This record gives sequence, structure tokens and C-alpha cells, in this order.
Amino acid sequence: MKYNLDSLKGKVCVITGGGGVIGTALAIGLGEVGAKVAILDFIKDSADKTADLVTKNTGSKAIGVFANVLDKESLIKAKEEINAAFGKIDVLINGAGGNAPTATTKDEFLKTDSEKDLLNGFFGLDLGGFQRVFDLNFMGTLLPTLVFAVDLLNRDGIILNISSMNSFRPLTKIPAYSAAKASVNNFTEWLSVHFAKAGVRVNAIAPGFFVTQQNQFLLYKEDTTELTERGHKIISNTPMGKFGEPEDLLGTMFYLLSDLSKFVTGVVIPVDGGFNAYSGV
Repeated sequence: MKYNLDSLKGKVCVITGGGGVIGTALAIGLGEVGAKVAILDFIKDSADKTADLVTKNTGSKAIGVFANVLDKESLIKAKEEINAAFGKIDVLINGAGGNAPTATTKDEFLKTDSEKDLLNGFFGLDLGGFQRVFDLNFMGTLLPTLVFAVDLLNRDGIILNISSMNSFRPLTKIPAYSAAKASVNNFTEWLSVHFAKAGVRVNAIAPGFFVTQQNQFLLYKEDTTELTERGHKIISNTPMGKFGEPEDLLGTMFYLLSDLSKFVTGVVIPVDGGFNAYSGV
């Protein structure tokens, strides 16, 4: 048997959160192997810019589509637009997500029961911010799957969820993001079993530390290229000693979306420079 990526050529691939740093890299990679790519984003200009990059750099067809991953009606309209342009969907990549300062504690550890310490830790979390981040990452994976996955049934369809290293090892300060990504892992496994007899494979990638718009405030000092204390800690606990580049995800994506992994479902693969394997000693 000859192994290649021809199985992706001409496939209709949807990427939620496709206007972001990671989504754009995945979209261009898919364009390079001949897929038709629909880039969904809450910011339509970002989706359109990514679609233009795919077309200009790869020659493949791509469209930018507005979608709010927390609004089912918005997703239904997006699906109608994609179906009209490209036909039925073959691949869904749930890439929408991210963290926010409102769901982040100021301190890593709760040291005393003083009012200041309580407010800087768990007890000071903004519940609205926590809910928004959790919903964006988990419900923002569930709802697009609910709307788009019907196209995938009995057609060798594929769902690829973008999880996070936080799902395995919850980081300090970001409980909402960590909890949501752990839920994405569990949902990936559950859905893989539920869809197995309907010809749909469901897997996930768990990126390690990649610099994005959502986490830059945690990794770099404001308006500088100097790492924060947290940024230094991450690098020192990543055996490869660097942050990942978005393109580092492409090999694993191609594996999970192609016939190379046609008997693989329900797995979450870390792409993390060794972070998950390192004990810190």
C-alpha cells in the first residue's frame, strides 16, 4: 500500500477559530495538500484574511465564514453557506478556544487567609469570566460538532479537536481553561465511541506551549519580547527549550486526518516539546 496525503485532496474541511494563529497555519497546510477549506471565525475579517492566504499561497479554494461557536443559529447559517459553496463537509477541526485575564488568578498559590490573598486566588475568580472561557473551549467544541457532524456520517468523516497540554497537567492560574480542555479530551473519547459505527473518526491534538493572542499576556511582559517569570518557567520545563511554532502541528494533523490513521480513533496526541514527559528533575 502506498502511503500519501491524497486522501485529503478535494476534501471539504471546516476550521472553527480559523482566523487565529494556529487556525491559519492548519488552514494553509490543508490548502497545500489540495483540500477545500472553510475558515470560520467570530471576526469575519480574520476569516477572510486567512482564506486569502490559503488561496494565494496554495492555489486551493478557501472561503471565510462568520460564525459564533456559542450560537447554534449562527453555526447553522455557516453550514448552509459552506454547503452551497463546497458541498458536504468531510472534516471538522474544532479550533476555537482560548483563555482570558478574567478567568485567571493573580497568584499561583493561596498562602494565607488574608482578604488580599483570597481575592488574588481562587476565591477572587470572576465567575462570569470563568463561564465564558469554559464555554468558549468546551461548548465551542460541542456546538459546532452538533451542527456540522451530520455531514460526516457514513462518509469516512473526521473530527479533530484542538485540546491543550493543560488537559493533562493543569497549569496554575488558569482553572477554567484547564477544566474545559480536560472536558474536550473526555468528549473526544466519548464521541469516538458513539460515532465509530457511523464511519466517523474522532481524535484530538494537545498542543504544548504556542504563543497566541490569548496567552501572550501570560508569557511576555507587556509590549516587550522579554519573557515573564511564567514564560521562563515554561521554557525551563520544556525539554526542547522553546515554544512551539504553529507549523509544528501540521504533521500530527495530517496523520490524524489522512488514511495513515484510518484505524485510529479516540486518541489525544500531545505536541509539546516533551513537556508532558518531563518531571522537572
